[in-house]
Amino acid sequence: MFDRLVARADVEEHVVLGSALGFLAVHGWIEPGTETIARAAAARTGGSAYVVTQPQARGWHVSSHRIEVERVPRLAAFLDHVEVVVSVHGYHVPGAPDAILVGGGRRDLAADLAERLRARIDEMPVVDDIDRIPRSMRGVDPRNPVNRTRGGGVQLELPPSARIVDASSDGIDGTDGTDGAHGTVASVGASVADRLTVALVEFAAALARSGTP
Repeated sequence: MFDRLVARADVEEHVVLGSALGFLAVHGWIEPGTETIARAAAARTGGSAYVVTQPQARGWHVSSHRIEVERVPRLAAFLDHVEVVVSVHGYHVPGAPDAILVGGGRRDLAADLAERLRARIDEMPVVDDIDRIPRSMRGVDPRNPVNRTRGGGVQLELPPSARIVDASSDGIDGTDGTDGAHGTVASVGASVADRLTVALVEFAAALARSGTP
């Protein structure tokens, strides 16, 4: 089904093969902001990216565990190229409090990234206790692309307030006061999405230093 989606003329696959850390957003534009965060994190770190965007009017949501990677050549090549992946998703539950949910099969890396997010973001909780994450958002199914790389990965589920950049913000492209190459300082008033992206850059730098697969 996902292979049929990416074959549509109005659907774009954006692929960059950079470092061994990849950033994935398979529901770009229908989960607004996820595509921007994934692409920005890859650009700032020299990382790899696989981002799919489709018009919101199409609204064809293929659940990650239903993506048949072998039928999507560019996704398969991306996953073969990287060692570890961070998959960026969005959710919206009317009436529920906002929280950043940190899932995926690599629970050690999820815990590390969660701590970096907590250091940057205090507007909402960052949840990495897998038992507190709804089953449909845990990202632990082995069929999910986040778990199909050699070193596994981390899945982020973000509410709208953590992924949609306000029109008054200059931030996510690196002009918000962050160091564009390393993203180590976020300006006062930077959006949650800006600061989340900085945390991803710090996470990438820590992986590179440790040589963690």
